[in-house]
Amino acid sequence: MTSTGPGGPTPLSIDPTCRIEFGPGRIDRLPALIAATGHDRAFVVTDRGLRAAGVLEPVLKALEAVGLEYAVYDEVAPNPSTANVDAGAARARTFGAAAVVALGGGSVLDAAKGIALLVGNPSAAAADADDLWEAGDGLPLVAIPTTSGTGAETNGFGVIEDTAACRKVYIGHPSVKPRVALLDPELTLGLPAAATAATGIDALVHGIESLASRGANPVSTAYATQAVAMVSRALPAAYRNGSDLDARAELMLGAHLAGQALTLSGLGLVHGIGHVLTAHTGTPHGVALAAVLEEVMEFNAPAAQAAYEQVARAMRLDPPADGDWARAAIEGVREIAGAVEVKRPLRTLGADRAMLPSIAAGAVADAVTKNNPLSPDQTQVLNILTATY
Repeated sequence: MTSTGPGGPTPLSIDPTCRIEFGPGRIDRLPALIAATGHDRAFVVTDRGLRAAGVLEPVLKALEAVGLEYAVYDEVAPNPSTANVDAGAARARTFGAAAVVALGGGSVLDAAKGIALLVGNPSAAAADADDLWEAGDGLPLVAIPTTSGTGAETNGFGVIEDTAACRKVYIGHPSVKPRVALLDPELTLGLPAAATAATGIDALVHGIESLASRGANPVSTAYATQAVAMVSRALPAAYRNGSDLDARAELMLGAHLAGQALTLSGLGLVHGIGHVLTAHTGTPHGVALAAVLEEVMEFNAPAAQAAYEQVARAMRLDPPADGDWARAAIEGVREIAGAVEVKRPLRTLGADRAMLPSIAAGAVADAVTKNNPLSPDQTQVLNILTATY
Protein backbone atom coordinates (compact mmCIF):
# COMPACT_ATOMS: atom_id res chain seq x y z
CA MET A 1 0.00 0.00 0.00
CA THR A 2 1.23 3.52 -0.73
CA SER A 3 0.44 7.05 0.33
CA THR A 4 1.00 10.06 -1.88
CA GLY A 5 3.48 12.64 -0.65
CA PRO A 6 5.34 15.58 -2.21
CA GLY A 7 7.98 13.25 -3.59
CA GLY A 8 5.54 10.69 -4.94
CA PRO A 9 4.11 7.53 -3.42
CA THR A 10 5.48 6.67 0.04
CA PRO A 11 5.58 2.94 0.84
CA LEU A 12 3.77 1.78 3.96
CA SER A 13 4.01 -1.49 5.84
CA ILE A 14 1.18 -1.95 8.33
CA ASP A 15 0.44 -4.96 10.50
CA PRO A 16 -3.17 -5.49 11.56
CA THR A 17 -3.40 -4.74 15.27
CA CYS A 18 -5.68 -7.41 16.68
CA ARG A 19 -9.03 -9.14 16.43
CA ILE A 20 -11.88 -6.89 17.64
CA GLU A 21 -14.91 -8.24 19.48
CA PHE A 22 -17.24 -5.31 20.12
CA GLY A 23 -20.70 -5.06 21.62
CA PRO A 24 -22.76 -5.28 24.81
CA GLY A 25 -22.54 -8.72 26.44
CA ARG A 26 -19.49 -9.73 24.41
CA ILE A 27 -17.77 -10.88 27.61
CA ASP A 28 -19.54 -14.23 27.17
CA ARG A 29 -17.16 -14.96 24.29
CA LEU A 30 -14.09 -14.82 26.53
CA PRO A 31 -13.59 -18.62 26.98
CA ALA A 32 -13.57 -19.17 23.22
CA LEU A 33 -11.14 -16.29 22.74
CA ILE A 34 -8.79 -17.77 25.33
CA ALA A 35 -9.00 -21.16 23.61
CA ALA A 36 -8.04 -19.50 20.33
CA THR A 37 -4.69 -18.53 21.89
CA GLY A 38 -3.89 -22.23 22.37
CA HIS A 39 -4.35 -22.17 26.16
CA ASP A 40 -7.01 -23.61 28.45
CA ARG A 41 -6.08 -21.62 31.57
CA ALA A 42 -6.21 -17.87 32.29
CA PHE A 43 -4.09 -15.56 34.42
CA VAL A 44 -6.33 -12.55 35.03
CA VAL A 45 -4.61 -9.19 35.69
CA THR A 46 -6.75 -6.41 37.17
CA ASP A 47 -6.92 -4.03 40.13
CA ARG A 48 -8.68 -4.07 43.48
CA GLY A 49 -11.00 -1.24 42.53
CA LEU A 50 -12.50 -3.26 39.68
CA ARG A 51 -12.93 -6.27 41.94
CA ALA A 52 -14.66 -4.10 44.56
CA ALA A 53 -16.87 -2.46 41.92
CA GLY A 54 -18.08 -5.86 40.68
CA VAL A 55 -16.53 -5.49 37.21
CA LEU A 56 -14.37 -8.61 37.68
CA GLU A 57 -17.38 -10.77 38.58
CA PRO A 58 -18.87 -11.27 35.07
CA VAL A 59 -15.42 -12.13 33.74
CA LEU A 60 -14.89 -14.85 36.34
CA LYS A 61 -18.44 -16.13 35.83
CA ALA A 62 -17.76 -16.53 32.12
CA LEU A 63 -14.66 -18.60 32.91
CA GLU A 64 -16.37 -20.65 35.61
CA ALA A 65 -19.31 -21.42 33.31
CA VAL A 66 -17.03 -23.59 31.19
CA GLY A 67 -14.81 -24.84 34.02
CA LEU A 68 -11.77 -22.89 32.86
CA GLU A 69 -9.01 -22.76 35.47
CA TYR A 70 -7.81 -19.28 36.39
CA ALA A 71 -5.80 -17.22 38.86
CA VAL A 72 -6.22 -13.51 39.61
CA TYR A 73 -3.58 -10.85 40.26
CA ASP A 74 -5.49 -7.76 41.39
CA GLU A 75 -2.69 -5.62 42.78
CA VAL A 76 -1.96 -3.33 39.81
CA ALA A 77 -1.50 0.25 41.03
CA PRO A 78 -3.01 3.34 39.32
CA ASN A 79 0.49 4.21 38.05
CA PRO A 80 2.10 0.76 37.91
CA SER A 81 5.77 0.56 38.79
CA THR A 82 8.52 -1.83 37.77
CA ALA A 83 8.17 -3.50 41.19
CA ASN A 84 4.44 -3.90 40.62
CA VAL A 85 5.05 -5.65 37.31
CA ASP A 86 7.77 -7.87 38.79
CA ALA A 87 5.40 -9.01 41.55
CA GLY A 88 2.70 -9.89 39.04
CA ALA A 89 5.18 -11.78 36.88
CA ALA A 90 6.33 -13.82 39.89
CA ARG A 91 2.72 -14.78 40.59
CA ALA A 92 2.11 -15.68 36.95
CA ARG A 93 5.24 -17.85 36.77
CA THR A 94 4.01 -19.77 39.81
CA PHE A 95 0.62 -20.32 38.15
CA GLY A 96 2.20 -21.66 34.96
CA ALA A 97 1.30 -21.71 31.29
CA ALA A 98 -1.81 -19.66 30.54
CA ALA A 99 -3.25 -16.86 28.48
CA VAL A 100 -3.04 -13.49 30.21
CA VAL A 101 -6.41 -11.74 30.47
CA ALA A 102 -5.99 -8.03 31.14
CA LEU A 103 -9.12 -6.46 32.63
CA GLY A 104 -8.93 -2.76 33.34
CA GLY A 105 -7.85 0.64 32.15
CA GLY A 106 -4.54 1.58 30.61
CA SER A 107 -2.57 0.96 33.78
CA VAL A 108 -3.76 -2.64 34.03
CA LEU A 109 -3.29 -3.32 30.33
CA ASP A 110 0.21 -1.85 30.38
CA ALA A 111 1.18 -3.84 33.48
CA ALA A 112 -0.28 -7.02 31.98
CA LYS A 113 1.93 -6.68 28.90
CA GLY A 114 4.98 -6.42 31.13
CA ILE A 115 3.85 -9.41 33.18
CA ALA A 116 3.20 -11.52 30.07
CA LEU A 117 6.61 -10.62 28.66
CA LEU A 118 8.52 -11.34 31.87
CA VAL A 119 6.93 -14.78 32.23
CA GLY A 120 8.45 -15.69 28.88
CA ASN A 121 11.83 -14.35 30.01
CA PRO A 122 12.36 -15.77 33.51
CA SER A 123 15.73 -14.10 34.13
CA ALA A 124 14.47 -10.62 33.23
CA ALA A 125 12.98 -7.89 35.42
CA ALA A 126 10.82 -4.90 34.55
CA ALA A 127 13.75 -2.54 35.17
CA ASP A 128 15.38 -4.19 32.12
CA ALA A 129 12.63 -2.72 29.91
CA ASP A 130 15.02 -1.06 27.46
CA ASP A 131 16.61 -4.44 26.72
CA LEU A 132 13.43 -6.48 26.34
CA TRP A 133 12.39 -5.41 22.83
CA GLU A 134 14.63 -8.18 21.45
CA ALA A 135 13.72 -10.69 24.18
CA GLY A 136 11.93 -14.02 23.84
CA ASP A 137 8.17 -14.21 23.37
CA GLY A 138 5.78 -13.56 26.23
CA LEU A 139 2.44 -15.21 27.00
CA PRO A 140 -0.49 -14.44 24.66
CA LEU A 141 -2.76 -11.67 25.89
CA VAL A 142 -6.50 -10.95 25.66
CA ALA A 143 -7.31 -7.31 26.49
CA ILE A 144 -10.62 -6.26 28.04
CA PRO A 145 -10.58 -2.48 28.54
CA THR A 146 -12.91 -1.12 31.21
CA THR A 147 -12.32 2.52 30.31
CA SER A 148 -12.67 4.32 26.99
CA GLY A 149 -9.49 6.22 26.40
CA THR A 150 -6.08 4.65 26.58
CA GLY A 151 -6.11 2.53 23.43
CA ALA A 152 -3.68 0.21 25.21
CA GLU A 153 -5.45 -2.80 23.74
CA THR A 154 -4.09 -1.94 20.28
CA ASN A 155 -0.34 -2.25 20.82
CA GLY A 156 2.39 -4.35 22.35
CA PHE A 157 4.00 -1.87 24.72
CA GLY A 158 3.18 -0.46 28.12
CA VAL A 159 4.22 2.65 30.01
CA ILE A 160 5.25 1.94 33.60
CA GLU A 161 7.05 3.92 36.26
CA ASP A 162 10.65 3.46 37.27
CA THR A 163 10.29 4.95 40.74
CA ALA A 164 14.04 4.96 41.36
CA ALA A 165 14.69 7.11 38.29
CA CYS A 166 11.42 9.12 38.61
CA ARG A 167 10.60 8.50 34.96
CA LYS A 168 8.26 6.52 32.76
CA VAL A 169 9.74 3.59 30.85
CA TYR A 170 8.38 1.66 27.89
CA ILE A 171 8.14 -2.10 28.27
CA GLY A 172 6.96 -4.22 25.40
CA HIS A 173 7.48 -6.75 22.64
CA PRO A 174 5.52 -7.76 19.52
CA SER A 175 4.45 -11.01 21.19
CA VAL A 176 2.46 -9.21 23.90
CA LYS A 177 0.40 -7.13 21.53
CA PRO A 178 -3.10 -8.35 22.46
CA ARG A 179 -4.42 -11.12 20.24
CA VAL A 180 -7.95 -9.87 20.89
CA ALA A 181 -9.51 -6.60 22.03
CA LEU A 182 -12.79 -7.52 23.73
CA LEU A 183 -14.76 -4.26 23.80
CA ASP A 184 -17.89 -4.68 25.92
CA PRO A 185 -19.36 -1.24 26.74
CA GLU A 186 -21.47 -2.72 29.53
CA LEU A 187 -18.25 -3.00 31.55
CA THR A 188 -17.91 0.82 31.49
CA LEU A 189 -21.40 1.67 32.75
CA GLY A 190 -20.20 2.00 36.35
CA LEU A 191 -17.20 4.20 35.54
CA PRO A 192 -17.40 7.43 37.61
CA ALA A 193 -17.83 10.73 35.78
CA ALA A 194 -14.33 11.98 36.64
CA ALA A 195 -12.70 8.82 35.28
CA THR A 196 -14.94 8.95 32.19
CA ALA A 197 -13.70 12.49 31.57
CA ALA A 198 -10.01 11.77 32.14
CA THR A 199 -9.90 8.64 29.97
CA GLY A 200 -12.14 10.17 27.30
CA ILE A 201 -9.86 13.21 26.99
CA ASP A 202 -6.96 10.78 26.57
CA ALA A 203 -8.78 9.27 23.57
CA LEU A 204 -9.49 12.70 22.11
CA VAL A 205 -5.82 13.67 22.47
CA HIS A 206 -4.81 10.43 20.75
CA GLY A 207 -6.92 11.37 17.75
CA ILE A 208 -5.70 14.98 17.64
CA GLU A 209 -2.02 14.16 18.12
CA SER A 210 -2.19 11.32 15.61
CA LEU A 211 -3.57 13.67 12.95
CA ALA A 212 -0.82 16.21 13.61
CA SER A 213 2.00 13.69 14.07
CA ARG A 214 5.03 13.61 11.79
CA GLY A 215 4.25 9.90 11.42
CA ALA A 216 0.68 10.40 10.16
CA ASN A 217 -0.29 8.44 7.04
CA PRO A 218 -3.56 7.82 5.20
CA VAL A 219 -4.45 4.80 7.35
CA SER A 220 -3.76 6.47 10.69
CA THR A 221 -5.59 9.57 9.47
CA ALA A 222 -8.68 7.52 8.64
CA TYR A 223 -8.71 5.97 12.11
CA ALA A 224 -7.95 9.27 13.86
CA THR A 225 -10.55 11.31 12.01
CA GLN A 226 -13.32 8.86 12.84
CA ALA A 227 -12.05 8.63 16.42
CA VAL A 228 -12.24 12.41 16.90
CA ALA A 229 -15.75 12.44 15.44
CA MET A 230 -17.01 9.68 17.73
CA VAL A 231 -15.23 10.74 20.93
CA SER A 232 -16.08 14.44 20.64
CA ARG A 233 -19.76 13.54 20.26
CA ALA A 234 -20.00 10.73 22.82
CA LEU A 235 -17.73 11.94 25.63
CA PRO A 236 -19.94 14.81 26.88
CA ALA A 237 -23.01 12.56 26.68
CA ALA A 238 -21.34 9.71 28.62
CA TYR A 239 -20.08 12.21 31.19
CA ARG A 240 -23.57 13.67 31.72
CA ASN A 241 -25.26 10.27 31.90
CA GLY A 242 -23.00 7.35 32.74
CA SER A 243 -25.78 4.82 32.14
CA ASP A 244 -26.29 5.88 28.50
CA LEU A 245 -25.21 2.64 26.82
CA ASP A 246 -25.27 4.14 23.31
CA ALA A 247 -22.88 6.91 24.35
CA ARG A 248 -20.68 4.43 26.23
CA ALA A 249 -20.53 2.17 23.16
CA GLU A 250 -19.67 5.00 20.77
CA LEU A 251 -17.03 6.33 23.16
CA MET A 252 -15.47 2.87 23.57
CA LEU A 253 -15.22 2.17 19.85
CA GLY A 254 -13.98 5.71 19.15
CA ALA A 255 -11.29 5.32 21.79
CA HIS A 256 -10.24 2.02 20.25
CA LEU A 257 -9.94 3.63 16.80
CA ALA A 258 -7.83 6.39 18.37
CA GLY A 259 -5.58 3.66 19.75
CA GLN A 260 -5.30 2.12 16.30
CA ALA A 261 -4.32 5.54 14.95
CA LEU A 262 -1.61 6.30 17.51
CA THR A 263 -0.08 2.85 17.07
CA LEU A 264 0.51 3.69 13.41
CA SER A 265 1.47 7.36 13.66
CA GLY A 266 2.91 8.11 17.07
CA LEU A 267 1.80 10.99 19.30
CA GLY A 268 3.37 14.30 20.31
CA LEU A 269 4.21 16.89 22.93
CA VAL A 270 0.95 16.69 24.90
CA HIS A 271 1.86 13.11 25.79
CA GLY A 272 5.53 14.02 26.24
CA ILE A 273 4.56 16.51 28.94
CA GLY A 274 1.85 14.25 30.35
CA HIS A 275 4.19 11.32 30.90
CA VAL A 276 6.69 13.41 32.87
CA LEU A 277 4.04 15.30 34.83
CA THR A 278 2.50 12.02 35.98
CA ALA A 279 5.90 10.61 36.91
CA HIS A 280 6.66 13.68 39.04
CA THR A 281 3.26 14.24 40.66
CA GLY A 282 1.18 11.07 40.29
CA THR A 283 -1.48 13.00 38.35
CA PRO A 284 -3.85 10.68 36.45
CA HIS A 285 -2.74 10.46 32.83
CA GLY A 286 -5.79 12.06 31.22
CA VAL A 287 -5.84 14.92 33.72
CA ALA A 288 -2.15 15.58 32.99
CA LEU A 289 -2.89 15.73 29.27
CA ALA A 290 -5.87 18.05 29.72
CA ALA A 291 -3.73 20.48 31.71
CA VAL A 292 -1.66 21.39 28.64
CA LEU A 293 -3.75 20.28 25.63
CA GLU A 294 -4.95 23.63 24.25
CA GLU A 295 -1.64 25.32 25.03
CA VAL A 296 0.33 22.70 23.08
CA MET A 297 -2.15 23.01 20.21
CA GLU A 298 -1.50 26.79 20.21
CA PHE A 299 2.24 26.12 20.05
CA ASN A 300 1.84 23.58 17.22
CA ALA A 301 -0.71 25.55 15.18
CA PRO A 302 1.77 27.13 12.73
CA ALA A 303 2.86 23.65 11.62
CA ALA A 304 -0.47 21.86 12.04
CA GLN A 305 -3.03 23.96 10.18
CA ALA A 306 -4.21 21.13 7.93
CA ALA A 307 -4.34 18.61 10.78
CA TYR A 308 -6.33 20.95 12.99
CA GLU A 309 -8.74 21.65 10.15
CA GLN A 310 -9.35 17.89 10.04
CA VAL A 311 -9.95 17.97 13.81
CA ALA A 312 -12.44 20.83 13.53
CA ARG A 313 -14.32 19.25 10.64
CA ALA A 314 -14.46 15.88 12.43
CA MET A 315 -15.95 17.68 15.44
CA ARG A 316 -18.59 19.16 13.07
CA LEU A 317 -17.70 22.73 13.98
CA ASP A 318 -19.10 25.58 11.92
CA PRO A 319 -16.71 26.95 9.29
CA PRO A 320 -14.89 29.91 10.86
CA ALA A 321 -15.65 33.27 9.26
CA ASP A 322 -11.96 34.12 9.17
CA GLY A 323 -10.95 30.70 7.82
CA ASP A 324 -8.85 29.94 10.90
CA TRP A 325 -9.69 26.27 11.36
CA ALA A 326 -6.87 25.76 13.87
CA ARG A 327 -8.37 28.37 16.18
CA ALA A 328 -11.78 26.73 15.76
CA ALA A 329 -10.34 23.34 16.70
CA ILE A 330 -8.62 24.73 19.79
CA GLU A 331 -11.81 26.44 20.95
CA GLY A 332 -13.81 23.28 20.26
CA VAL A 333 -11.41 21.25 22.38
CA ARG A 334 -11.57 23.89 25.12
CA GLU A 335 -15.36 23.59 25.12
CA ILE A 336 -15.28 19.80 25.50
CA ALA A 337 -12.70 19.97 28.29
CA GLY A 338 -14.91 22.49 30.07
CA ALA A 339 -18.04 20.40 29.59
CA VAL A 340 -16.40 17.40 31.28
CA GLU A 341 -14.62 19.51 33.91
CA VAL A 342 -11.18 17.98 33.43
CA LYS A 343 -8.91 21.04 33.00
CA ARG A 344 -6.78 21.86 36.05
CA PRO A 345 -3.92 24.36 36.63
CA LEU A 346 -0.59 22.64 37.22
CA ARG A 347 -0.31 24.21 40.67
CA THR A 348 -3.36 22.17 41.77
CA LEU A 349 -1.82 18.90 40.51
CA GLY A 350 1.11 18.80 42.92
CA ALA A 351 3.59 20.59 40.65
CA ASP A 352 5.55 23.44 42.21
CA ARG A 353 7.41 26.04 40.17
CA ALA A 354 10.81 24.59 41.03
CA MET A 355 9.73 21.34 39.37
CA LEU A 356 8.84 22.91 36.00
CA PRO A 357 12.35 22.99 34.43
CA SER A 358 12.79 19.29 35.18
CA ILE A 359 9.37 18.49 33.68
CA ALA A 360 10.25 20.54 30.60
CA ALA A 361 13.56 18.72 30.15
CA GLY A 362 11.88 15.34 30.54
CA ALA A 363 9.17 16.22 28.04
CA VAL A 364 11.70 17.22 25.38
CA ALA A 365 13.55 13.94 25.94
CA ASP A 366 10.44 11.74 25.93
CA ALA A 367 10.26 9.40 22.93
CA VAL A 368 6.80 10.56 21.82
CA THR A 369 7.88 14.19 21.46
CA LYS A 370 9.95 13.41 18.37
CA ASN A 371 6.68 13.00 16.43
CA ASN A 372 5.43 16.47 17.37
CA PRO A 373 4.84 18.69 14.30
CA LEU A 374 7.23 21.27 15.77
CA SER A 375 10.40 20.27 17.61
CA PRO A 376 10.29 22.13 20.92
CA ASP A 377 13.26 23.11 23.03
CA GLN A 378 13.28 23.14 26.81
CA THR A 379 12.56 26.88 27.03
CA GLN A 380 9.49 26.61 24.81
CA VAL A 381 8.08 23.74 26.88
CA LEU A 382 8.83 25.65 30.07
CA ASN A 383 6.82 28.58 28.65
CA ILE A 384 3.87 26.25 28.05
CA LEU A 385 4.12 24.89 31.58
CA THR A 386 4.36 28.36 33.06
CA ALA A 387 1.28 29.48 31.12
CA THR A 388 -0.71 26.58 32.54
CA TYR A 389 0.62 26.85 36.07
